[in-house]
Amino acid sequence: MHKYPKWLSPPILMLALLILILIIVPTKAYNQTPVSLDSLKTDTIDVNAPYDVADLLRTILHPNSQPKPIQKKSVITPMPNIAYNPSIGFQIGIKAVAGKKLGGDPNTLMSVAATSASITTKGILYVYLSHNVYTPGNKWNLQGIIVAAKTVTPDFGLGIGIGQGDSEADLILTNPDRKGYVLNAQYYKISEKVYKQIKDNLFVGAGVSFDIRRKIEDRNATDNQTPYFIYSEREGYDPNDYMANGFLFNVQYTTRDNQNRAYKGIYADAGIRVNQSWIGSTKNAVQFTTDFRKYWSLSHRNPEHVIAFWNWGSYLISGSLPYLELPGTAKDNNARSGRGYTTAYFKGNNYFYSEVEYRFPITRNKFLSGVTFFNVQTTQDNLGTKLFEYWQPAGGAGLRVLFNKATRTNLCIDYAVGKYGARGLFLGLNESF
Repeated sequence: MHKYPKWLSPPILMLALLILILIIVPTKAYNQTPVSLDSLKTDTIDVNAPYDVADLLRTILHPNSQPKPIQKKSVITPMPNIAYNPSIGFQIGIKAVAGKKLGGDPNTLMSVAATSASITTKGILYVYLSHNVYTPGNKWNLQGIIVAAKTVTPDFGLGIGIGQGDSEADLILTNPDRKGYVLNAQYYKISEKVYKQIKDNLFVGAGVSFDIRRKIEDRNATDNQTPYFIYSEREGYDPNDYMANGFLFNVQYTTRDNQNRAYKGIYADAGIRVNQSWIGSTKNAVQFTTDFRKYWSLSHRNPEHVIAFWNWGSYLISGSLPYLELPGTAKDNNARSGRGYTTAYFKGNNYFYSEVEYRFPITRNKFLSGVTFFNVQTTQDNLGTKLFEYWQPAGGAGLRVLFNKATRTNLCIDYAVGKYGARGLFLGLNESF
């Protein structure tokens, strides 16, 4: 991990950059909006129209120009891929995102895709290509991702932070003191799901996922007495590499008005994953997963006032999972759950997570908005602590900068606090859920 002077740390640099933007941009930048035909007739300007980063840059470079109105069709948008959280450190790279409705059916949901290549101060290299495509009329939905990465994963043991067991190995495995370990590995993932709409907003789907880890090592371990090695030995895994390959079967229901930042609607997905050794999985396993999200807009005039709720769970029905594939903190598909803790801070065969967030506009043109959030999580450790027996909370607040008004893409800056002294700044694109 790189060492920084306190005044030069990535969180301080990012906050300083945001403050600098707010200082150098003329006040009129927050009041300029697209000029419609009606406004030209009345010589007035709609100060509530959305204003994003592109408008900001246009204001700086061309002070007398007007912001462009929201386009019906969005194009591919290249951007710097900047992020920060305690798990990865400071990330820099390049990213391209796209959002577009396919076909002429007004009920067709927006299709989104993204690709990125990045590097972080903790030595993580990450390249991915993802898509979530709805065909005209939502007849089909295709979701997939390809990942190639050099990972550096923080590890704090199995379970929810409650020491269990009779032996020293049990205490190391459950790690009640939350001692930090670090696991290095190569990671490759190929996943694709195809959904068919069988009724308005209701889809059934199937797919396959290959998760492969190679050259796994804890470079700071002087022996094999770490949670990873103890778990791998007990479950019969080669500690150097493994594969978790399986078939996916899902049912999805969605009425969200936008995938990046919903103001209203529901998203629900329930699925079965079946890992099978005959397609290369190290061990067989059957998992049941649930993902439920609900959004309530609190104002017709300002729909950005939103209460958002998220529940994500994963439950092992049979078989065994490799240690690094156990569900836990930030192990959801987008790695955004559990703000306040590092990735996999809590984990187990069965995991349950819930979060509530209040989103609200700060400026009338939607350029700046804010959030407050609170989350809880629970898991088990296979040594006596059961699911729902203990809960670990976290919470915080954040700032949003409208990056692309056509797709409602936001730059998200959050600060969250958990237990065991866990806390940190979380920076990324788009909402956590």
